Amino acid sequence: MTLLFLMIRAVPGDPAAVLLGPRATTEMMALLHQQMGLDKPLVVQIAIFFGGLLHGDLGFDVFSQRSVADIVFQQLPYTIELILVSIFWAVVIAVPLGCYSAMRRNSLADQMAGVVTVATIAIPSFVVAVYALMIFAVTLRWLPAVGAGNGFWDGLIHLILPAFAIGIGWVGYISRLVRASMLEILSENHVRMARSFGISEGRIVARYALPLAILPTVTILGVGIGWLLSSAVFVEVVFARPGIGALIVNAVNTRNYPIVMGVVLVTTFLIVTATTLSDLVNAFLDPRTREKL
Repeated sequence: MTLLFLMIRAVPGDPAAVLLGPRATTEMMALLHQQMGLDKPLVVQIAIFFGGLLHGDLGFDVFSQRSVADIVFQQLPYTIELILVSIFWAVVIAVPLGCYSAMRRNSLADQMAGVVTVATIAIPSFVVAVYALMIFAVTLRWLPAVGAGNGFWDGLIHLILPAFAIGIGWVGYISRLVRASMLEILSENHVRMARSFGISEGRIVARYALPLAILPTVTILGVGIGWLLSSAVFVEVVFARPGIGALIVNAVNTRNYPIVMGVVLVTTFLIVTATTLSDLVNAFLDPRTREKL
């Protein structure tokens, strides 16, 4: 946080000049610097910032005259719902696809799935977002182009294109990971033992192989929350959606230091929380992990 505090203040530009405009007088600039605490030495500014954190205070935004915590947590649900929907549909498609590829190893269907999934991994989310916007919203006019919608169903429709742009790469990534893990699990002794008892292949995969093969995917999803958040930044900007991604882009452009620090703090907490939850889910699925805790 100290490093970020120093880096954001090293960015050229004066937030007071951005807020007041080119016709601002010296007295007006000095008054706004005082209100933002920029007239104090850098060491004092850092001490004030961390002192506020000890009391749960993320600071005050001079631009909007509101608490930073109120602004960040007002936008946070939009980003969380976008990430959850993106991962949900990606997992629903990728896990069965990975299992099928493992069960039909080296078949034509497996090779075709491999080509498609690797291609989806290689395409950046912002490129998918731009082309999805141009094709489905502008040209075909099947789906809305911008905004988050009003109400449940309208909001869900507005989520389709942004969630597609973020989740498409994860379909390929998760399916490849599940396939590799499944191939390894299917060759283990307990799976051979299950086959010797005459248990169907479908039940072996669902009951004995998948709970273990899914463990690397759970771990990747936990530590990949940072990647998801970075993808959400581009997607929210492209589709003009509210969220912490669009919020931090606007804050950096206007040199709004308190908002930038507040967003980074909250996203750091999300990353730590997601990593912890992935460890707990792994412990629930794998008895060997539970014994080590």
